Amino acid sequence: MDKIFRFADREYFWAFLLIALLIVLFAVMRIFRRRAMLRFMSAGMWKELAPDVSDRRPYMKFVLWVLALAAIVLALARPQFGSKMITEKRRGVELIIALDVSNSMMAEDIQPNRLERAKRAINQLVDNLSDDQIGLIVFAGNAYTQLPITSDYSSAKLFLSAISTGMMPRQGTAIGAAINLATNSFNPQFTGNKAIIVITDGENHEDDAVGMATAAAEKGIVVHTIGMGLPEGAPIPIVENGSKGYMKDKKGEVVITRLDENMLQQIAAAGKGVYVRANNAQVGLTTLFSEINKMEDAELLAESYAEYNDIYQWFLALATALILLDFLLLERKNKYLKNINLFE
Repeated sequence: MDKIFRFADREYFWAFLLIALLIVLFAVMRIFRRRAMLRFMSAGMWKELAPDVSDRRPYMKFVLWVLALAAIVLALARPQFGSKMITEKRRGVELIIALDVSNSMMAEDIQPNRLERAKRAINQLVDNLSDDQIGLIVFAGNAYTQLPITSDYSSAKLFLSAISTGMMPRQGTAIGAAINLATNSFNPQFTGNKAIIVITDGENHEDDAVGMATAAAEKGIVVHTIGMGLPEGAPIPIVENGSKGYMKDKKGEVVITRLDENMLQQIAAAGKGVYVRANNAQVGLTTLFSEINKMEDAELLAESYAEYNDIYQWFLALATALILLDFLLLERKNKYLKNINLFE
């Protein structure tokens, strides 16, 4: 397998902002210097008075310093190659969370709103995972994979934080499409237990979600559901002309989104899973996590790099060579080479 390249201390990349600032300052200084010169003499007169002064070499020297500083920053970030691949045996289940991101998930009957509360609960669930693998699917009118199955929990949190209702081009609640996509997203080589958790308000259901849950169960995949919202429902907040309002129908009446609890119960029953209704006290992922932990664990084979070799020395050597070249490159033209133009 190919070696993997990484930077161990990526926080040093912030130093590139300082390099960018140096470039801006250099450009400003050169502009002011040229304007100051032209106040007293023309460009032609300056060349006659200082024929050995090069216009290009200050730029060349500055570029060398910028490249040297960039190489030093890369060296500080500790570039590394993974040198030893090991295969570890771990125990766990494969879990895919399908999260509804339709506009109705912005309703505030569950504080701060349905979607944000669900994201916080998923984040807490990820903190409690150890040997399990997790994937994320988002859906509204269509379903999309946000994060493929992985054991990288940091990536799961990163992708989770980017989820919003604005990421979906088509509205709706295609629960069946989400379950079908999740069913086909599991690792086919994994023979252990697999689970899908659908988090949605279930409203405006568009497809055969019960049939998709039944098909998943026939493949040994358990489908759990969590109902986000309260039975009495709530309006859907929107922002109009910079002020908060609520979504209205064609008659001008405020739209109230309500939890379709009956549908979610049917989906969970067809998927041989558990239905949980969220409220302002708890979302229900803890209950489902307990159900998942009851599943018979299966051994997972996970490959990872056990050792990394530092290669920062190469970047330091490059920086040193660039600085030496800068010292050798004089501001003035070499009297023996000044008539040579490599660009002609």
